[in-house]
Amino acid sequence: MEFVCEKIFVPSNHSFISRKLPLSSNARIHSHKNYELNYITSGVGRRIVGDNISGFEKGDLVLMGPDLPHCWEVLDTEGDEIPASIVTHFSENIIDSDFFKMPELEKVVALLKQANRGIRFKSENDTKIREILTDMACSKGLEYYIGLLKIFNLLIKIEDTVRLSNPINRSSVFSKNIDKVNKVYEYVFQNIHEGIRLDEAADVLNMAPSSFCRFFKKKTGNTFMEYVKNVRVGIAAKLLAETDKQITQICFESGYNNLANFNHYFKANMGKTPSEYRKNFQ
Repeated sequence: MEFVCEKIFVPSNHSFISRKLPLSSNARIHSHKNYELNYITSGVGRRIVGDNISGFEKGDLVLMGPDLPHCWEVLDTEGDEIPASIVTHFSENIIDSDFFKMPELEKVVALLKQANRGIRFKSENDTKIREILTDMACSKGLEYYIGLLKIFNLLIKIEDTVRLSNPINRSSVFSKNIDKVNKVYEYVFQNIHEGIRLDEAADVLNMAPSSFCRFFKKKTGNTFMEYVKNVRVGIAAKLLAETDKQITQICFESGYNNLANFNHYFKANMGKTPSEYRKNFQ
């Protein structure tokens, strides 16, 4: 899976943009400077936000802050519906505007500040939120902005929320060294089935292993082996959802050589054992 840095185009006559977009089985992990509110209208699959890997389904609602890597990868469809989401992007500078300094918006500002880890909302107002977001995708002018404020008003009232990712060093993710980090990502995905060696990964950047480890940690916020473990779990989750392969076989195909370790790391990342996770897709 490719990791890319994206720039979201927002028309000059808008402060944000809301669109209904199709979801893909070939999703890329990407990041951008904007805030993003993502609402799944149809489809089932795997969600990656920062270092969190979880399943998603219709009604999944997540708010993400700037520079937070993420993707929604489709693993299954629901009937004849085309997997899709309503995606709203708004400026990373929104909370610095004079308008958002109003005391009535303090809770909204606090919510946006927490979004740097990604926030998943579990709401009873699912239908209302979907209606507003659907209207926003075809609204103009002041109605467009009012719709966003209505969404914020609903979000700050939702008590059942989940912080998805551990804190990420945002300034480093988009540093001038992003090309070097991408080369390491490419090495991992190309060799995950055969085995990952620290010295080989360091050679990709012509570094000594100790220097490489410091570089990777500084630029991504994770140790190299933590990243590898997350990739392995992600591959395993995909195989569990899409194939009938035995769990032992999936263990080895995702780079583990010990079933006990595989079960331990999978549950630690996904919150479920491999067999429990597979039941969601049967």
